[in-house]
Amino acid sequence: MKRLHKEESLRWFTQAEDEFQDADELRKRGRFYLALFHFQQASEKALKAYLYLKIKSMEVFYTHSIDDLSEMALEIDPDFKEVVQAKKLDKYYIPTRYPNGLPGGVPSRYFDDPQEAEEAMHLAKRVITLVKRKIEETP
Repeated sequence: MKRLHKEESLRWFTQAEDEFQDADELRKRGRFYLALFHFQQASEKALKAYLYLKIKSMEVFYTHSIDDLSEMALEIDPDFKEVVQAKKLDKYYIPTRYPNGLPGGVPSRYFDDPQEAEEAMHLAKRVITLVKRKIEETP
């Protein structure tokens, strides 16, 4: 069964919100490497929810880059200029999970800065807040 685009968009957005909450709990527990990755994931899924609604295409699923996704959203709506700084989250996609993505380090030990995790949280929150508003505005 093919889902309506708004319904599919809402499924992705629900996952984004849940993942954000989980990431914030991890941040509060000091599990920064996992929090950073999940803040990136929450932002990615929120942007994909918006793009799925607007583009109605599977093309948005071929990238995991916040930079690419936010640029695609910006082409549709200038309000996404507010969240282009979230591209910083892209640096957490690989190195937070794989030791070979972090030469000489171990992600669970390397990412130990609470300020870094708090900044990532704020970036992801801005993305989610904007996308939520845009989804709610779409009939």
